[in-house]
Amino acid sequence: MSNPNVILLLADDLGYGDLSCYGGVGAQTPHIDALLEHGVRFADGYSTSAVCTPARYSILAGEYPFRNPDTHILPGDAPCIIGKEQGTLPKIFQKAGYRTAAIGKWHLGLGSGDLDWNKPISHTPNDIGFDYSYIFPATNDRVPCVYVKNRLVENLDENDPIEVSYDAECPFEDIATSERNPELLRMKHSNGHNNSIINGVGRIGYMRGGQKAVWRDEDLTERFLSEAEHFIKEDPEKPFFLYYALHQPHVPRVPNPKFAGKSGLGPRGDVIMEMDHCVGELTAFLEKEGLLDNTILLFTSDNGPVLDDGYMDDAERFNTMAQHRPAGPLRGGKYSKFEGGARIPLIVSWKSHIRPAVSHALVSQVDFAASFASMLGVDLGDWAPDSQDHLDAFLGGSIEGREEIFAEAANKSHFLRRGKWTYMQPSDGPAHDFTTNIELGNSRDHQLYNMEYDAGQRVNVAEIHPDLVEKMSRRIEEIKASARTR
Repeated sequence: MSNPNVILLLADDLGYGDLSCYGGVGAQTPHIDALLEHGVRFADGYSTSAVCTPARYSILAGEYPFRNPDTHILPGDAPCIIGKEQGTLPKIFQKAGYRTAAIGKWHLGLGSGDLDWNKPISHTPNDIGFDYSYIFPATNDRVPCVYVKNRLVENLDENDPIEVSYDAECPFEDIATSERNPELLRMKHSNGHNNSIINGVGRIGYMRGGQKAVWRDEDLTERFLSEAEHFIKEDPEKPFFLYYALHQPHVPRVPNPKFAGKSGLGPRGDVIMEMDHCVGELTAFLEKEGLLDNTILLFTSDNGPVLDDGYMDDAERFNTMAQHRPAGPLRGGKYSKFEGGARIPLIVSWKSHIRPAVSHALVSQVDFAASFASMLGVDLGDWAPDSQDHLDAFLGGSIEGREEIFAEAANKSHFLRRGKWTYMQPSDGPAHDFTTNIELGNSRDHQLYNMEYDAGQRVNVAEIHPDLVEKMSRRIEEIKASARTR
């Protein structure tokens, strides 16, 4: 049998409790749940970060975010933070003769600085291992709201050039902004998101021009799905790796009319339903093309959930009424050092090859690189220095995973999980973010939790286990001081 195709489906801000197969009581995700008919659901799967750019960097580079000082939440005009010479997950597949593509949300920067959106872009996903790319540059709440196909903005009119700015004050006097033109808004902002108005929604950053290139929020899902299917069909003789970065349920949540109002959980629930439908369509397409039996599907999220992340879409009210907890039993969420920030849904499915199971192996997204290199017989050399080979665990053949999980919060403070223990290093900053209503986990005290009986991290037992606290604290510092080699 030839090497299997691999599709990595990466959701955006989807919580541990947002899928019905993870116990979500409000959301219904039958198509994602169906992956478990031939798949493993990981109860202890982790991202390396509670926010998106650092988490995505780890997946593609196979190293912890702290090793790259540029791994913070990037503006839409940031330079690419993955070097052209750097080892990456798609380059591993290329070495094994695979076709590779990145489709969907990017948010790892483009260009090398002073980006001109009206010319070919010199540093794109195509320079770090992807043969084909069809993306939007950052997030759906940041400008520019355009598709970039390989090196060019799609549908760009040379007579209407794009200008983008992230200056504190708007440099463009002739554009609509939320503060100047609130009557143009169809969705109000709760914090930030009050710059350019595009498709009736306030965005972060300022954009002028490029009107023919601007996408409609309602069309994003179908556009990316169509691109994914086209890539898959393009050359059926070669195996492929597809990095398919879904934009749901990141804000602004603007579902296609087919899903608007259908979930009972407001716009956030609607876009989760839309995402689930997309997974179902992709799976059906693979089945129709005769590819499903030889395709590994990984479904996961970059970080934990957030309800109010800048727009008034009533997510908190709808979730409260439905008694739906996006982080499930976990404390915290996006941005947080608590488990809800980086402990995420993770499903690996392979029809006719994986038996249905729930695994409690400790696994991290940073390990995708070494694990697939092992499957493909690719020598990593000094690539992916923090990635470990846990292919057997990912494919359900072993219950043994990592000895430890190392991850960070939005403020770059870290936590370590070893076995049943999670230790959180002291950190400055507020304990609670009242704009997002998320507990951040910041405390000047050491925090230690027994995850075996306290998944919600309510009882800090640091004072009664000082030796363990010292050992785990020292281990965090050892990791942070370690060299950038395998």
